[in-house]
Amino acid sequence: QVQLVESGGGLVQAGGSLRLSCAASGSIFSINSMGWYRQAPGKQRELVAAITQGGSTNYADSVKGRFTISRDNAKNTVYLQMNSLKPEDTAVYYCNAKPLWIHRDDYWGQGTQVTVSS
Repeated sequence: QVQLVESGGGLVQAGGSLRLSCAASGSIFSINSMGWYRQAPGKQRELVAAITQGGSTNYADSVKGRFTISRDNAKNTVYLQMNSLKPEDTAVYYCNAKPLWIHRDDYWGQGTQVTVSS
């Protein structure tokens, strides 16, 4: 099994920055890719950014040029650097890990709140 623990959320003014961290533990070698999702009140959870084992990245159009996903393999940690934050970025951000086996369930962290004020 894989456990994911997020940290780094908080309150920030528009235009500010935050860096989210997700520490993975357990059967980390069973992970195919990792990413960040977010869910705003009354809205569905959406993909924000993802990174594969090979280092390829993918971003939602709404965050391209502002957010950067990265990883530190030595620390088994993935990061989301969020710059030029906007009020519409306000959401609970969840770390996600997809297993190597297609039919296995994804792993999820507990979520961390990001609030961007006007």
